[in-house]
Amino acid sequence: MSKKNILFAAAMLMVLTACKNSVKATVETIDLPRAEVPEKLGVAMDIFFQQATNDSMDIHSVMVVKDGKVIYSRWQGEGADSVPHVLHSVSKTFTATAVGLAIADGKMALTDKVIDFFPDKLPTEVSDNLKEMTVRDLLTMTCGHDVEPSFRGDAGQDWVTCFLAHPVVHKPGTFYLYNSLGTYVLSAIVQQVVGEKVVDYLTPRLFEPLHIDKPKWEESPQGINCGGWGLYLKTEDLAKMGQLLLQKGKWNGKQLIPETWVSEMSKKQVESINPGTRIEEAEAKGLTKETSDWMQGYGYQMWRCRPGCFRADGARGQYIIVVPDKNAVIAITSNVEDLQGELNLVWNNILPVL
Repeated sequence: MSKKNILFAAAMLMVLTACKNSVKATVETIDLPRAEVPEKLGVAMDIFFQQATNDSMDIHSVMVVKDGKVIYSRWQGEGADSVPHVLHSVSKTFTATAVGLAIADGKMALTDKVIDFFPDKLPTEVSDNLKEMTVRDLLTMTCGHDVEPSFRGDAGQDWVTCFLAHPVVHKPGTFYLYNSLGTYVLSAIVQQVVGEKVVDYLTPRLFEPLHIDKPKWEESPQGINCGGWGLYLKTEDLAKMGQLLLQKGKWNGKQLIPETWVSEMSKKQVESINPGTRIEEAEAKGLTKETSDWMQGYGYQMWRCRPGCFRADGARGQYIIVVPDKNAVIAITSNVEDLQGELNLVWNNILPVL
C-alpha cells in the first residue's frame, strides 16, 4: 500500500471513530438515565395497572423518574415509546413556559393589557372590564368571562376576535373559569411579540436542550399554535419537562426557564374548580377540597394537587406530575373518563413507595 493510501486509510479511521463516539454521546444524552425498578415500585405498578383495568381505565403509558433516573416505564394499548401522544391541555403548561421566556426576554409583562396587543381586533364597544384584562388574568384563568367562549362554529372566524367579543362579565382577576381560548390568546400574544410561533420560539430554548424532537402543534386558521391544546409529545418528553420543572428550570447546568417563573407557574395563584364547573356549583356536584384535585388552586396554566405536588393536566388523563418532596416525576398518557380516579391510583399506589 502506498504512503498516500495509508494516510487516507488512517484519516478515514479517525473520522469513523469520531462519528462512532459522537453517536454514542448523542444516545447517552437523548434519554433520561435509567435505574433498576425498585421491588416495591414494581409490585405497586402491577396493582396500579390491575386496578386501572378493573375500572376500565385505558392507560397508555406511565414513566416514573426518581432522583433524575427513570425507575419505571411501561407502554401498552395505543401507547408506544416512540410515538408522540396527544396532550390536550398539558399543552397549556408549555404555552405558559413560552410566556415566561418572553417576559424574561423583555418582550412583554404580566401587567400588559390584552387589548393593547390587538387594536385591530377589538369589538365596537370595549367594556371597562375588557380594558382591564391582563396577561396574568389569562394565565390564571381569571379573565372575567362568565361562560367560556365558543369558537368552533365558523371555521374561518378569527379566534382572537371571537375571544375579545365575548362578554367580560366579571372584573378580571376576581372570577375563575377554565378558559382554553384564553390560552390561545396567550399563544397569539407570544407570537406577536417574538415574531414566531410558540413551537418555533420554544425549539432552541426548551425542546433542543432537552433533546426533544421539534413537536407537532396544531394551529388556528390564522396560523397560530392553539396554545391550550394541540401539542403532541412522547412520554419521555413529558418526563423531561417534569424533571426540568423539578430542577427549577435548570438543565445540565444551564437555566432554561427562570427559577422565579417555575415557582410562579407551580404555586397557587387563585382558587380553582374542575373544568366545565363553576365554583358555586361545587357543593351541588359533590366536589370538595378533600376529594377533588381540581380544587387545590391554579397557578400559571398548572394545577396544585392534594398531596402537595403540582401537575400539568390534559383531558382524557394526560399528566406531568411533579413531586418535589419525593424528588420525583410521574408522566402518564391515557384515554380515560374518570380523571380523579386515575389520580387516586397514583396517590394510593405510586406515591407511597417513592
